[in-house]
Amino acid sequence: MTSPQPIPRLVLLETGDPGVPGLESHSPFCVKVHRGLKVLGLPYERRYGIPSSFKKYNKAKQVPVLLVADEAVSGSADILRRIQQLAGRTFHGTNDPKLEAEAYIWEEYADTCVNGYVVAARWADKRNWALVRASIFRPVPPPMRPLIAFIFRRKLASGLIARDVLRSGEETCWRRFQEQLDALELRAPAEGFWLGRLTSADLALFGQFQNLRLPETPWQRDQVASRKRLSAWLDRVDAYTRQKAPDDDMPRAVAAG
Repeated sequence: MTSPQPIPRLVLLETGDPGVPGLESHSPFCVKVHRGLKVLGLPYERRYGIPSSFKKYNKAKQVPVLLVADEAVSGSADILRRIQQLAGRTFHGTNDPKLEAEAYIWEEYADTCVNGYVVAARWADKRNWALVRASIFRPVPPPMRPLIAFIFRRKLASGLIARDVLRSGEETCWRRFQEQLDALELRAPAEGFWLGRLTSADLALFGQFQNLRLPETPWQRDQVASRKRLSAWLDRVDAYTRQKAPDDDMPRAVAAG
């Protein structure tokens, strides 16, 4: 890492605050970035909106986007790399390329495989839909709420088939989820962080699983809780990376994804 430069104004473009203590966002990718910024001690502001409202910064109409002065950095993985450059240090405090390579593999696993189960739990699992709709769409005006919820659900649930999450049906999906949890339970460290030192692997995996440890997804929450080593590691990451959130500068907006 290069020597730190003066920190420009940082503004995180994201979906709305969920109103849940200890959870910055219903977007796992936004949680990942929040915790990375806090670990590095970088001051930042929050700006809320639906993803499409930030399309001038990201043509994919996705969040998070981090405004670094006049530069827009989109995608949580790219944002984590950029904020380490700004801080002049890595999350783990070393310049070990092998550690970075392994962290990248785990980060990609979290952002793709684990995220598929987060999306399925919210938008495809009929056991959860009433709770998810009431929580995530709470900021939407009541007359618009049913239509907006229907549009989001149809779009996101259909994408799960293309991602091969639900291609073989819900029963297979949740059996595979349990198998993934069993494997992660065996892999989870008894102490410390996923790769010994805190890396993007911890931030990415935490962002996804923290969004499954909510009342809106009770079956998935209980499945994670039953894996004691995995849960203990999640609690350690939470305690280490949680700090006072910055002041909000805009009203709440609907969260998605």
